Amino acid sequence: MLRQYHIRDYDFKLIILVVALTVIGIFAIGSAEESLQSRQIAGFVFGFFLMIVLSLFDYSILLRFYWIMYVFNVVLLELVRRQGVERGGAQRWLNIFGIQFQPSETAKILLLLFFAQLILKHKDEMDSIKMIGLCVLLFIPPIGLIYKQPDLSTSIMVVLLFCVILFIGGISWKYIIMAVAVAVPAFVILLTLILQPDQKIIDPYQQRRILAHFYPEEYANAEAYQQNNSVTAIGSGMLYGKGYKNNEVSSVKNGNFISEPQTDFIYAVIGEEFGFVGGCTVIVLLILISFECIMVARRAKDIAGTIIAAGVAALIGFQGIINISVATRVIPNTGIPLPFVSYGLTSLVSLYIGVGFVLNVRLQCKK
Repeated sequence: MLRQYHIRDYDFKLIILVVALTVIGIFAIGSAEESLQSRQIAGFVFGFFLMIVLSLFDYSILLRFYWIMYVFNVVLLELVRRQGVERGGAQRWLNIFGIQFQPSETAKILLLLFFAQLILKHKDEMDSIKMIGLCVLLFIPPIGLIYKQPDLSTSIMVVLLFCVILFIGGISWKYIIMAVAVAVPAFVILLTLILQPDQKIIDPYQQRRILAHFYPEEYANAEAYQQNNSVTAIGSGMLYGKGYKNNEVSSVKNGNFISEPQTDFIYAVIGEEFGFVGGCTVIVLLILISFECIMVARRAKDIAGTIIAAGVAALIGFQGIINISVATRVIPNTGIPLPFVSYGLTSLVSLYIGVGFVLNVRLQCKK
């Protein structure tokens, strides 16, 4: 499984970018909730170790176990449904041998690896309805289990990732145009139905979050409260911010106006303490990491490597866009971590595993 590689082919640039973003996250978490900083550092060390180890293993050999990955993924998600740990009205965590983690985060990487190998084996059939239908059928069990947790934000992210996988896999443009032609009006109709008072499509709290986005004044002290305070915090940071761990009374973070700032709203902490410069630094790093993964995808030796690298780029890019859009009130409030920055060991380690596979794809790129 281990191969001999040339050190000149190792993508040190990607490692530096990922570590830099993680360090920013560690500092931000230390300000938001100092007691969790040491755990995030431990997650970073463990994730970094896994990334280096996986980068040296031939991904083509690891992908031979793709059906085991798929079954393992579905089993974990089913265990969450049956005996998962419940917090805040959601059952998303699993406790095994005293280790608590979130299988929906690992599901993103496992699904990416599974479909990368499946499409590699059937790359000449991706233009057929039969193959697309098979991919969709295999996608339904994991996405259904994630949605039922309930976890709408992760479900949206996984659906976006699945669309990218099919697109990179070589699905015909005629199917893409047909899908868009159906999806756009379907989305408008679905949104209209969701906004009805007696709707049963999504949970009431999810509906209120959407309503709060369209009518923030009516929900100022309820569902819109978090996002309003997040925007205030980011705006108050101005150009250079109020300073790391500042003691200003006017600080939104110090006043506890944002609950759980170390997770979904970590960008508000960065914006307030490091200002526009700090916020832009995070965005630039996310763009550079995604771009580097895309460059690796373009030179991959096979379609599986292309899907892995492009999928990780999409995962980091889309997840970063969604998180920052929520923090800046561009889209309705939905809980999703900021890649490499938000507190969350499962998310952090899973992303490092994904980057480890990208590094191995880079080591085997076509010259």
